Amino acid sequence: MEMYSRRAVLKAGLLGATGLTLADVLRANDATPAKNGKRKSVILIWLDGGPSQLESYDPKPEAPLEVRGPFGTIPTNVPGITISDLLPCHAPLMDKMALIRSLHHDNGDHFAAAHWVLTGFFGSNAANKEQKSPSLGSCIARVQGANHPSMPAYVGLPAAQSIYIFPGYQGAAYLGRAFEPFDVQPEQKYIGHAHSGPILRPAFLDTLAVHQENRFAEKVNLLDRLDGIARGLDRSGSMESMDKYQHRALDMLLSGRARRAFDMDLEDTRVRERYGAGPWGHYTCMARRLVEAGVTFVTVDMPHWDHHSSLEKGHGSNMRAMDRAVGALIQDLMDRDMLDDVLVMVMGEFGRTPKINNGLPNIDPVPGRDHWGNCFSAMLAGGGVKGGQVIGATNPRGEYPIERPLLPAQLLATVYHLLGIDPRQSFPDHAGRPRPILDDPEPISELV
Repeated sequence: MEMYSRRAVLKAGLLGATGLTLADVLRANDATPAKNGKRKSVILIWLDGGPSQLESYDPKPEAPLEVRGPFGTIPTNVPGITISDLLPCHAPLMDKMALIRSLHHDNGDHFAAAHWVLTGFFGSNAANKEQKSPSLGSCIARVQGANHPSMPAYVGLPAAQSIYIFPGYQGAAYLGRAFEPFDVQPEQKYIGHAHSGPILRPAFLDTLAVHQENRFAEKVNLLDRLDGIARGLDRSGSMESMDKYQHRALDMLLSGRARRAFDMDLEDTRVRERYGAGPWGHYTCMARRLVEAGVTFVTVDMPHWDHHSSLEKGHGSNMRAMDRAVGALIQDLMDRDMLDDVLVMVMGEFGRTPKINNGLPNIDPVPGRDHWGNCFSAMLAGGGVKGGQVIGATNPRGEYPIERPLLPAQLLATVYHLLGIDPRQSFPDHAGRPRPILDDPEPISELV
């Protein structure tokens, strides 16, 4: 039988376009000792650009019009908790959700805020954008590894980023390249919910089908011959020069578990429709498939929230798309008896100014809201979180916390606690100095 070269196998093992191979994934997994029992996973819905707390989880219906904005409020299935009327799919699931209304870091710089929220540390800023600390996802990948040996630990859908930087502050920093997120479709990165064109399949799925050995490139389709490769490898001994991780990477591809998880054509059409037809719904549904298959941390990138103008058109349509995808995700996890094992997080880097502005003069003079790090909101559901509650409160105009002010590190400490990770453990930085995962390891007690 004709055999494939080491180069061909390595190319077939490429996952996304990050430069990381499946062999790197397996090395990363092996850096983490296996744990017994069922392990939890996280789906982060990242609202890049900064969503408005007043148009989502902390509306102020009694405030003046220039504060409360153009939208109303609706009750939820938990008496006393109201949210924006842009979130009708959240409302019947509020007993599963916890809203945090008192997050703050008092910084309006996109880069500084995103670094702080995603890593738990103040560090980067607009003048010095280099990532200083590892992200939540990378730390979990480093400590926890993947929940199944045939899956990566950390995936970005379609590509993990923050403030137009890939992976930005969702990266691994000094933890190393193996703990970066694996981008599934970077050719359509930073994609809005209203994208009307086709959503491209993950490129690596087609790599297996089109990559062919040069000497019979026109005749042999790699995907059609995978079974033959599997039977012939051990007999030929041609792969002995590959290290054990490269060999296991090939096994991963041949087993098909990863390919099936990433292939949305295999998902029930009725289930996909619940999430919404656009990219945000598509990738949120894929996130459920991935954690179900054994990925530990998935970021779903939902960008374009920096609405200094056109609040009603921009923020409004974004919220509706996010609401549908998140509502479908939580219901889907409940239907599959997975919600206790999957933590869903919805957040961005900061909130928006309590007072509506006059838009962007000479560009888009339609009212919007500017950056506001003095208070912002997040939503958590599943993964052991105590739902049906609101943590913290802001003043009547939504300007600053007046109850239970919380910093990003306390939110991240809660996630680590729910996953059984001690955030006091340290890893060496680029200079070899031990750096703890968090300086403030105390979780939000009301949630756990």
